[in-house]
Amino acid sequence: MKSIEVELPDKLADELNRLIEAGWFQNQEEAVRAAVLEFVRKSRVELVERFQREDIQWALAQREASDA
Repeated sequence: MKSIEVELPDKLADELNRLIEAGWFQNQEEAVRAAVLEFVRKSRVELVERFQREDIQWALAQREASDA
């Protein structure tokens, strides 16, 4: 497993600690892993959709150029 260091603004770190104290996570590492995993899952779908739109636009532009 790879280790990284992350700096958080005080307000965000305090919120993270409140989640841990409330029992949502065992520690900061678990909370940060969960947040990154959720971001990657959500962003992956958005990125795929964006790339698909760009590919479609490119294909349409190529077709218009060949029809001209």
